[in-house]
Amino acid sequence: MAKSEKGASDKGAGKKPIVKPPKKEAPPAAKESTVEKKAPAAKSSGPKLPPRLKDTYREQVVPALMKEFGYKNPMQVPKLERIVLNVGMGEAIQNVKLLESASTELEVISGQRPVVTKAKKAIAGFKLRQGMPIGTKVTLRNDRMYEFLDRLVSVALPRIRDFRGVSPKAFDGRGNYTLGLKEQLIFPEIKYDSVASIHGMDITIVTTARTNDEGKALLRHLGMPFRV
Repeated sequence: MAKSEKGASDKGAGKKPIVKPPKKEAPPAAKESTVEKKAPAAKSSGPKLPPRLKDTYREQVVPALMKEFGYKNPMQVPKLERIVLNVGMGEAIQNVKLLESASTELEVISGQRPVVTKAKKAIAGFKLRQGMPIGTKVTLRNDRMYEFLDRLVSVALPRIRDFRGVSPKAFDGRGNYTLGLKEQLIFPEIKYDSVASIHGMDITIVTTARTNDEGKALLRHLGMPFRV
């Protein structure tokens, strides 16, 4: 009995004990990378301030128009609805790069990506086919609309040489105003050295006014320099 136990113990002594390998942990570099990826999401930016011209409309323009036109309810006071910037590029028929440059400049000016406008019908005299890209435009609303109008009346228009004000006769009869600019260089965001071609643009300011007098009073209180 002792021999058998001894033999069994000798056989067992030759075997190596089975050791399970430890679980692999992620390297420190990988942990740091995951922390870095999550860090930007944890940051929270402060509240965005409303445009200066929007505050001016609420605090000054609304009371002034209520007194001027006898409105009984602040909701009757006309307000800005949207601003449309339109650039027509007839030269784009022969050179598409001019249209691409105009679209990029319009995006820089407005802070919003514009859309390309296409010809609705073919005109053989101008070598124009239906569906051919001939311009670009962008529609601004809400805060971007107020920010653009503030830059237009405060910075861009005063940069025009011999500027004496804009025409007060460019209303459409329903309180909407259209302004034509000859050069895009009046906006300080456009650098002269990077301009492919000098072109103008049409700026249409759409309001909720019912008459031209109401629309003119609204824009005048917002700083539009009308010619006397």
